[in-house]
Amino acid sequence: MKKPRAAMRSCCRKQASSKEGRKKHAPSSSQAKPSAPDGLAGRPEEVVLQASVSLYHLFRDTAEVTVFRESLLSWYNREKRDLPWRRQRVRWTWTGGRMLKWPTLQDLASASLEEVNQLWAGLGYYSRGRRLQEGARKVVEELGGHMPRTAETLQRLLPGVGRYTAGAIASIAFGQVTGIVDGNVVRVLCRVRAIGADPSSTLVSQQLWSLAQKLVDPAQPGDFNQAAMELGATVCTPQHPLCSQCPVQSLCRARQRVEREQLLASQSLPASPDMEECAPNTGQCQLCAPPTEPWDLTLGVANFPKKVSRRPPREECSATCVLEQLGAHGGARILLVQRPNSGLLAGLWEFPSVAVEPSGQCQRKALLQELQSWAGPVPATRLRHLGQVIHTFSHIKLTYQVFGLALEGQTPVTITPPGARWLTREEFRTAAVSTAMKKVFQVYEGQQPGNCKGSKRSQVSISSSRKKPSPSQQLLDNFFRPLICTDPPSLNSVAQ
Repeated sequence: MKKPRAAMRSCCRKQASSKEGRKKHAPSSSQAKPSAPDGLAGRPEEVVLQASVSLYHLFRDTAEVTVFRESLLSWYNREKRDLPWRRQRVRWTWTGGRMLKWPTLQDLASASLEEVNQLWAGLGYYSRGRRLQEGARKVVEELGGHMPRTAETLQRLLPGVGRYTAGAIASIAFGQVTGIVDGNVVRVLCRVRAIGADPSSTLVSQQLWSLAQKLVDPAQPGDFNQAAMELGATVCTPQHPLCSQCPVQSLCRARQRVEREQLLASQSLPASPDMEECAPNTGQCQLCAPPTEPWDLTLGVANFPKKVSRRPPREECSATCVLEQLGAHGGARILLVQRPNSGLLAGLWEFPSVAVEPSGQCQRKALLQELQSWAGPVPATRLRHLGQVIHTFSHIKLTYQVFGLALEGQTPVTITPPGARWLTREEFRTAAVSTAMKKVFQVYEGQQPGNCKGSKRSQVSISSSRKKPSPSQQLLDNFFRPLICTDPPSLNSVAQ
């Protein structure tokens, strides 16, 4: 039998009172300090402030934990999808299936960064591909080909491996009893325990990791973690959750909140006296949503988790030019230059570009100087402005002012400085270039003789010109479908 609402509020007030009492009787430095919650051992900087959290948001007894584990695993065994990494666990868990070209870590370690960037092109977050290869090389060259087997050593020894990736590899591939938290798990846990506070805050993040560690099944940690992610990806989705199909709906406090709010809104029945709730109005529980944020009846359980407000990306402007030799030996060639090995789009190839002011002043002059540094003297009068492309990265909104310059009747450029190369159009399409550069090239192609200027044909989206994805890629796309916009990207679309 659940506690009545008044009793629960009284319980919360007692917790707050006891908290004040503990402040008055704080232990001296010579006394033993309480240990960190499960899953946070060895992380003194992440001690969870349990006194500021109501027990309403936690799993208070082993019976609840057991029901949650058994219900979720039973559902997963019936409903799980056939995904590649569930057959080749170590490599697939680490790479996410992106590195299909290299069947072993040894093959990936021996590949060049250029090959990795070429395969990764268009996926976004390009530093991940570089770090993935760095990690493979470390395993092969420094660790004797043996992957670290615990989350702690994986995170400590492999570049680019964070807490989530380390926990996923350790639990799925090696059976370590460690919980994991990704975007799907955040959503599941916030709804199951009605956590309405900002999930990106330090305290809430620590509590979510602690909950994940408490819930993970000791006999099947890998399957349990995959089940939690699968539940968030297929049932407990961001906007249209399928609550009737949820295996843990009986334990879901968000669902209970929906039922309570529906009763109150109908004004035909009083609120159920045995329906438990936290006491957000006391201001004591730091996992509740602020009292100033009203409940939205139209959202239902999607009121959880709290939508994180993101800072808008900073705006930058760049002038870029597609420089093409029409009379080059063997056919027309396009100039590409390589970006620095650090920073945005590190190591990728792009058209000659230069940062400029949005006002447009001095863009042509600065761009001509950049072109001449790579290709020697160019006819300035042929430099044409073709349009612009807006491409948003995770933290930068970059506007490319697109220019074109065709070297026709000129002496072909035969000397190419380091960091530059001339490619045919066919070679460009398979080169290690970003999605932004492909958009820039679309604008250039749309302005060439024979193409209808400004027509839909010349503005065709990049996705429509790609080859049909492989079965493995389709499986990956389906897995992440709730997190991916399926609309075809336009010239102004956001980078994924």
